[in-house]
Amino acid sequence: MNKISDDHRSRQALVYVRQSTFDQVQNNLESKRRQYSLADRARELGWANIVVIDDDLGHSGSGVHRVGFERLLAALCEGNVGAVFCIEASRLSRNGRDWHTLLEFCRLVNSLIIDEDGVYDARQPNDRLLLGMKGTLSEMELSTFRQRSQAALEQKAKRGELHSTVAIGYIRSNDNRIEMDPNQRICEALALVFRTFRELRSVRQVLMWLRSQHMELPAVSYDSTSRSIVWKLPSYNTILKILTNPVYAGAYVWGRTKTRTRIENGRKRVTPGCRLTQANWEVLIQDHHCGYIEWDEYQANQMMIADNANMKGAMVRGSIKRGSALLAGLLRCGHCGRKLHVTYCGAKSGVVRYNCRGSLINHGSGSCISFGGLRADQLIGREVLAVLQPLGLRAAVSAIDSVAAQTDNRIRQKELSLSQARFEVARARRQYDAVDPENRPVASELERRWNDALGLQSSIEVELAKLQCDRPGALTEVDKNSILELGADLQAVWNDPSSSADIKKQIVRTLLNEVVVTISGNIITMIIHWQGGNHTEQRFTKNLPGQHRWNTDPDIESLVRELARVMSDGAIASLLNRFGKRTAKGLAWTQNRVCVLRNDRRIDVYVEGERKIRGELTLQEAARALKVNEATVYRLIQRKQLPAKQACRGAPWIIR
Repeated sequence: MNKISDDHRSRQALVYVRQSTFDQVQNNLESKRRQYSLADRARELGWANIVVIDDDLGHSGSGVHRVGFERLLAALCEGNVGAVFCIEASRLSRNGRDWHTLLEFCRLVNSLIIDEDGVYDARQPNDRLLLGMKGTLSEMELSTFRQRSQAALEQKAKRGELHSTVAIGYIRSNDNRIEMDPNQRICEALALVFRTFRELRSVRQVLMWLRSQHMELPAVSYDSTSRSIVWKLPSYNTILKILTNPVYAGAYVWGRTKTRTRIENGRKRVTPGCRLTQANWEVLIQDHHCGYIEWDEYQANQMMIADNANMKGAMVRGSIKRGSALLAGLLRCGHCGRKLHVTYCGAKSGVVRYNCRGSLINHGSGSCISFGGLRADQLIGREVLAVLQPLGLRAAVSAIDSVAAQTDNRIRQKELSLSQARFEVARARRQYDAVDPENRPVASELERRWNDALGLQSSIEVELAKLQCDRPGALTEVDKNSILELGADLQAVWNDPSSSADIKKQIVRTLLNEVVVTISGNIITMIIHWQGGNHTEQRFTKNLPGQHRWNTDPDIESLVRELARVMSDGAIASLLNRFGKRTAKGLAWTQNRVCVLRNDRRIDVYVEGERKIRGELTLQEAARALKVNEATVYRLIQRKQLPAKQACRGAPWIIR
């Protein structure tokens, strides 16, 4: 004890208290009492000013950020500490760097380290050697413990028997296996998520559909003593976790994440939960238990989710977006390798154009390639229809079956919800009946719970009644025959204006991986990469400047050119409409539209009197000149006794 001087006693005595985990703080009470009792020992050794530092209760001593330990070092640097008390070296640190930093500070300011075994002066070589060995043994002990426990965990995981928690939809059996939850409502809710994703092919679309239908999903709720299942409207993260968890594909997986450690500002920073690629998973056991989906479907779902991720670079297609562009996200420039962008122009933003703007955005140079999307979309559509045509009838039969199945799924979920609500009502009633009526505080609370359960049951009954009321009737034979006819003629369904653009995009993305486009002169070449590895090539001609799809029929243009020499624009429009002729956009002719066509084609307007200059008469004018009626002139024309010509039936006869 001669190492303790009056100078040491005149300064503070710091008692450092630490336990590694919160579980130890709550349950290892004797260790905590031993550490706090060091304050009594400090008093026995003559210290009056004693400070207990217990900020690090529940923190590991392996080098992570510890507020209490930094407070201890700061107090040592001020020179106000005479001794540091701890029950053993492992309480102060399990890390060599922190331990030797503490020893160096104690040596500089002449502070003692006191544990249950003795008093140590860091300035004395023997004590410093002994303290260094204690720190090294403490660090080695922790490493050994970790190595043993990690090896045991890995061994158990390789057998597929390590279950820290069990995913919703499964339970742990008595022999440490996982089995499907016997709760039918939970199983059918999870199956509904996978069926809906199979149809909509987007996590966000699944979320929006479930919330629009007020479909609740199970979620885990933890309290201080137990784990329970609650039902609530899903969030995006809930749907994503269900779709990406391999346990629902019947696989046992361990080691999907790892902890990354790095040095920032001279400190160790630990980032847990960093996801690994599937190839780097430590344990993967397929067909480990009964799954909600097959492993191949799980793999396809992961590829679909990855492809739907926007802002992840040029190697993913991105999610299906609004707009009529059929090939959005699928086109890649064959010259620079960048993805093509989609722009919409025109009066109503209905004209699709594909552009390679990567060089313009990144380097400020010009666009690589650019072309209109109409013929490209039509060409790919024909290619897809050629592949799908043999499957048309099968798709029609599936559509007939799915008409009622979609509503049945919603009704089934509401029926299960109602069954659960009725159970809760009966349970609340039994609890209320079992309480003593005189115990008003308890009876009133149980009565309130009973009323809440009745209110929930009533709301579910209303929703179920509405679904049953809105349920479509069974398809008639006429409806079924119509669907089958459409299945036999997929082209009519594809080209119908009411066909959903989103469904077309989903079909195209299911069949195609990507389309590589190159342009040479005015020839556009598309290399189509099909799912599965096949490749086909298609070519079409790019429009020259001034050309567009709204081209008037050449026969109509020729007719207008002839009629313009004998009729006004208004008369020409009336004649074209009488014969069912339409503009390039399918509109009726007007005087103004005829005028626009003439101006575009440089056709002169009819000037009154120009026929007289050319020496031409109409049938009416010829009748007046011959002083006969019009029928007589018409008979002469029919008998070819009077030469005459007519641009088309209904146009005026011209006689020279």
